[in-house]
Amino acid sequence: MNQCQQITGVILAGGRSTRMSGEDKGLQCLNGQPLWRHVADRLEGHVANIAISANRNIAIYQQSGYAVYQDTLVDFPGPLAGMLAVMQQSMDEWFIFCPCDVPFIPDCLVERLIGARQDAPVVWVHDGERDHPTIALIHKGLMNNIQDYLAAGERRVMMFMRQAGGHSIDFSDHKAAFINVNTTADLQLLQGKV
Repeated sequence: MNQCQQITGVILAGGRSTRMSGEDKGLQCLNGQPLWRHVADRLEGHVANIAISANRNIAIYQQSGYAVYQDTLVDFPGPLAGMLAVMQQSMDEWFIFCPCDVPFIPDCLVERLIGARQDAPVVWVHDGERDHPTIALIHKGLMNNIQDYLAAGERRVMMFMRQAGGHSIDFSDHKAAFINVNTTADLQLLQGKV
């Protein structure tokens, strides 16, 4: 895999948004645009295709023209379920997953994940202080492993990725780019910031 153009960028917008009073987090506006759109704009030009993982407001997300994939498992079992659903329904081999609530991801995200991957089937962002396992480059070859892991009742993304032979990639020089919007207060705080 030498080129970013062989990768599909997927915006994870399928959660319950419990800390956002149950509002669909991806559709909350920051600087006049829904959160998911900020992520799409940042990925655009760095990936071959963009898709959205969503479980509500499907018609609204479909208006984007991007493929929209719903979980194939019930009861919102978390980000891995969204990743699994996309892999099951897409023909692509490599995916960059990114949550809809990280609107400032850096332009170097895709290239750095690819460049530092070595032979790992999955790599994720480490901002110098903490891991961001839902901002990850992952190969479709792990699809059955994810399915088995979820079927066993597991949900922890980080644990799965480590077990799968993955490793983190250092983004400590872009720490502020991985601020995530969890609450309406976070959203208000970030209004006006680029």
